[in-house]
Amino acid sequence: MSNNNGQLIVISAPSGTGKTSVIKNVIKKLNSENKKSKFSVSHTTRLPRDGDVDGSDYFFVSDERFIELLNAGNFIETAEVHDYKYGTSKDFIDENIEQGINVFLEIDVQGFQELRSKNIKFRSVFILPPSIDELRDRIQKRGLDSENVIEKRMNNALKELTKAKEYDYLVINDVFDDAIEELLEIVRNKGFHDDSHDKKIKILQDLLS
Repeated sequence: MSNNNGQLIVISAPSGTGKTSVIKNVIKKLNSENKKSKFSVSHTTRLPRDGDVDGSDYFFVSDERFIELLNAGNFIETAEVHDYKYGTSKDFIDENIEQGINVFLEIDVQGFQELRSKNIKFRSVFILPPSIDELRDRIQKRGLDSENVIEKRMNNALKELTKAKEYDYLVINDVFDDAIEELLEIVRNKGFHDDSHDKKIKILQDLLS
């Protein structure tokens, strides 16, 4: 792998942490600096929704085709959500990285652990909320979920937070612009050392206490 190659940046965070907004802004900023970057595009068996673009939002495939790709070892990780299959293509990742493009893969903790078990080079970031109360407040303010769903999201968040220390870097999305700048610095500097990592581990422990 040459120094001109892109990077695979794997990012996890509990629902409501704001990770997608952070990543979108980071990708926009990197592209403005001529550091080509994009979201990873997954294969899925779900049907396209209005506005979905094949090859941009997802690669839409049949169940049969998905199984073919899976059996051929084409996916570096897979998941099943609401009876639909999702998979990240190794060819998609490799082709973009070889072209010097940074690929951002949003993934849950289970997918992250699946990736770690394989011979794949990537850097990992877990985005933390500033507090559990703030996370709950953000989810409630979205107005998308019932109280039962919110409780389920909060329980899932606590489970995910127990695995956060396994990631290379922790970013706290307290001040939105600061979180963007911190993730930018991680991507720009392949040898980035976070001097505040121990402090963030302490914050993580407080979140879980």
